[in-house]
Amino acid sequence: MNNLAISLKKFFTNKNTVTIIGVVAILVILYFLYTSTVNNATEKVQVPVAANTINPQTQITAEDVTYVEVANAAKPDDVIMNDSEIIGKYTGVGMTVPQGSMFYAGVVVEKEDLPGSWLKLLEKDALGNLQKPYYFPVNVTTTFGNSIQPGDYVDFYVKTYNEQDVLMFGRMIENVKVLAVTDSDGQNVFRSQGDIGDPAFLDIGLSDELHDVFRKSENINEVEIELIVVPHGGAVPETDLEVNVSSEYLRDFIVAHSAEIPKNAEAEDATTPEGGATTPATTTPATTPAN
Repeated sequence: MNNLAISLKKFFTNKNTVTIIGVVAILVILYFLYTSTVNNATEKVQVPVAANTINPQTQITAEDVTYVEVANAAKPDDVIMNDSEIIGKYTGVGMTVPQGSMFYAGVVVEKEDLPGSWLKLLEKDALGNLQKPYYFPVNVTTTFGNSIQPGDYVDFYVKTYNEQDVLMFGRMIENVKVLAVTDSDGQNVFRSQGDIGDPAFLDIGLSDELHDVFRKSENINEVEIELIVVPHGGAVPETDLEVNVSSEYLRDFIVAHSAEIPKNAEAEDATTPEGGATTPATTTPATTPAN
């Protein structure tokens, strides 16, 4: 028995024996790794594909999705594997999914990522009138480093000079809700945490009156008028805030530098007895500072 133990000890301590055992062990490990890799690459997996051609900016339904089997190695890394991440979503701008094609990340987007989807969020003003959409131009700096986000409330300040060339600066409008922040292509800037675009517009809704004031401020050449957006800061309120004109004087100053457009009834009253229409007078209403 002792002789057998001594023989085994000599066998396993022999350098040649150890080398052979090591080589055999490595070959076995390599064989199993190779077999596992091949099996994984050739394994069939179910991948969702388009059951029919889906046009851009179209909602994807369950009828639009079917499954096919493909080798795991043939599956691209960015392909979507679960139909729950597809059904109910939309194809992006300019993204057509041909019949039989797989669905890829970036092709399928959320509804709010589509241009113009924020228009459906427009509400009514205090008088019950539907608000008009307005794109307020911004950039990374004027949004305080992308700090202004959908759902936030902002105020609008006016910077201009009066007839004596004296600087006027103050808050004109407060409590305007930001419905979306979009880039130059009209897409949502906050697409995901890892994909934040460059802001080009704050998408907001304004009453008829304020919409006209904002538009006029863009086009008045007689004086330089600059609108500046400033966020409220702090927590977003649970209930909607009411838009308020903080300075009627600044609002009226903008209006005073544009012509008054008569209503339809007034235009009819201005018709001459011979039936010829008169040109509306472009008077400039005088304004006085609010007390």
